[in-house]
Amino acid sequence: MAWGRAALVLSVASVVAVVLVSGGPRDESFRLPNDPQWLARARPLGPDAPRWAQRMYRRSLLVLRAMVDPQTGAVVAGRRDGWEYVWPRDAGAAAIALASAGYRGEARRVVRFLMGLDLDAAARFHEDGKPVEGRTAQGDATGWVDAAAGAVGLDIRVAAQPWREHADYQEGEAGDYLGNAIAAAGEPKDIPAGGPSVRRPAEKEIRRDFGATGALVRKAHDPESGVDSAAAWAVRPFRTRTLFPLARRTLLQIAAESGRYGIVPSENWSGGNDPWTAPTAWTAWSLAALGERRAALKLMAALRRAETPLGLLPERVDARTGVPTSTTPLAWSHAFAALAIRQLWPQG
Repeated sequence: MAWGRAALVLSVASVVAVVLVSGGPRDESFRLPNDPQWLARARPLGPDAPRWAQRMYRRSLLVLRAMVDPQTGAVVAGRRDGWEYVWPRDAGAAAIALASAGYRGEARRVVRFLMGLDLDAAARFHEDGKPVEGRTAQGDATGWVDAAAGAVGLDIRVAAQPWREHADYQEGEAGDYLGNAIAAAGEPKDIPAGGPSVRRPAEKEIRRDFGATGALVRKAHDPESGVDSAAAWAVRPFRTRTLFPLARRTLLQIAAESGRYGIVPSENWSGGNDPWTAPTAWTAWSLAALGERRAALKLMAALRRAETPLGLLPERVDARTGVPTSTTPLAWSHAFAALAIRQLWPQG
């Protein structure tokens, strides 16, 4: 495991990790709860799960516990200025992971918090549910909230909202993006749309608009936009089976091009070559679900190298050294890590 400078402080009640981030002058600290009784409630992995997977699974669950408000269910992306907000997409993934691990009560609180948000108002929300100014609503929010509701067995859904001409998980300019289309297509079809101008994309439309090259690209009708790791969402959590062949081809191509510490979000990503842990983990999850175990394990090995000495997953790491270059830990990276591990080593 490559690593830069780190200071580790242990105490009886908790573990404190102080990570010195190479990308800027600010240090960031994170307090990880030490709660054996809570952790003992987790649904176990299969008996063949290796020790590293057991450790990553437990650590990821503890990170999620630290990010969730136990009273309200608000899930922040990270405990750091600029990240200490609720993104519906990130929180939805956290709820799915908690439910998968057996923490249905906690996951339901997260979903109920998300159901109370005005998802049209913003991309991010404060822990009291008020919108954060500065970024408009993104096109996948309702899909992730509905997926989380389904994962916890709640028969409640939100009305579909527009996915076209909205920013996606990369949080750039508005457009017609693959991840938004998959999330919209994966919403339950018996729930009314948010208005007469809102229409969910048919799966054949996604194949036509994003899959003309034989793989799933990021922007509709734009083969030059490159393949997008959000293709994984067609497999998990949205389970859009008619897209599985295209998703498989896309994800295998992405996995084959992975670096030592993982992948970037999409082929023509403009944010540099530093790997991102969340796309690495969600790609591993869906490859495992498709039965592509070797490719999934390759990405999980990269994710292990990207961990800090305490097993925390940064948002992204330096492509050459593996030193974190952004907030550490990131909630949805740990959510997808836990889900990938459960997919690879299910109980029974």
